[in-house]
Amino acid sequence: MELSAQQIADFLGGTVEGNPEVKVSNFSKIEEGQPGTLSFLANPKYEQYIYNTEASIVLVNNDFSPAEQITATLVKVENAYAALAMLLNLVEQSKPKKAGVSSAAFIAASATLGEDCYVGNFAYIGENVKLGKNCQIFPNAYIGDGVTIGDNCILYPHTTIYNGCKIGNNCILHAGSVIGSDGFGFAPEGENYKKIPQLGNVVLEDNVEVGANTTIDRAVMGSTIIHRGVKLDNLVQIAHNVEVGENTVMAAQVGIAGSVKIGSHCMFGGQVGLAGHIHIADHVVFGAQSGVISDIKEAKTVLGAPAIDAKNFMRSSAVFNRLPDMYRTLGQLQREIEQLKKEINK
Repeated sequence: MELSAQQIADFLGGTVEGNPEVKVSNFSKIEEGQPGTLSFLANPKYEQYIYNTEASIVLVNNDFSPAEQITATLVKVENAYAALAMLLNLVEQSKPKKAGVSSAAFIAASATLGEDCYVGNFAYIGENVKLGKNCQIFPNAYIGDGVTIGDNCILYPHTTIYNGCKIGNNCILHAGSVIGSDGFGFAPEGENYKKIPQLGNVVLEDNVEVGANTTIDRAVMGSTIIHRGVKLDNLVQIAHNVEVGENTVMAAQVGIAGSVKIGSHCMFGGQVGLAGHIHIADHVVFGAQSGVISDIKEAKTVLGAPAIDAKNFMRSSAVFNRLPDMYRTLGQLQREIEQLKKEINK
């Protein structure tokens, strides 16, 4: 797909500074820009590269004011990163989709498939599965009995959906993701543990994306629920009976223990861990590797293990870094005090 700067600006509702007729047919990072490509500048840390990039067009925010001359044509928009996402989606939608149902796939006689679905080699679609329109089921995906999947969903290779789970519209499940595996439930019995059957399911609402090798456990009873618009990175673990609120995002290696209730629009950095049976308010931000052991009742940013308010964490970190010096100073003061006591008691 080839687009001019003016066409891009019109599509994004932006303005052109430079040559409106210059055209691009690919994308590039700003530090590796090549003629005929489009790049973007959203983070000020990368501003140095815009002055010598060879990219033909660069998306920038409306408030960007160059400190030096720029050879690239600029397309100014309200939010350069969001604008890039719109363009990338436009290109993605223009790509031809795979079509047809492979004769090497297994599809149960009781399963129903919507129009224009693709099913790849060795995919398994179980009894009473209901698959919506325009779905893409890649090779070796497994869809268990009684699963329902909405329209426009993508299941990449080796995705597994256990029996009875429900997937909404426009969901993407990346390779190796597992939806509906048993929750970690075992009852102590003397010196042994007795397995507690996990009789519930998992519900993914519309527009959920699940990263590669992420697991979402089925509920003991009822449902583990991932609400609309949630985005999970790779290697995330969601335990049984968890509920994740709308448009919450989690980076890689987050672990959520059982029965946690998470509000909407929360943001999790990598390797955050939440203890079981706690409640998290809306709009909470978790710094990487935060460990949370109790409820968070209002919107805030937290850091550390156990997690505390980010400002308190930064102040505590500053003190922590000075502890060796403070310890030496304290020791010196103690020795001086002991010496003074000896002199006073003479």
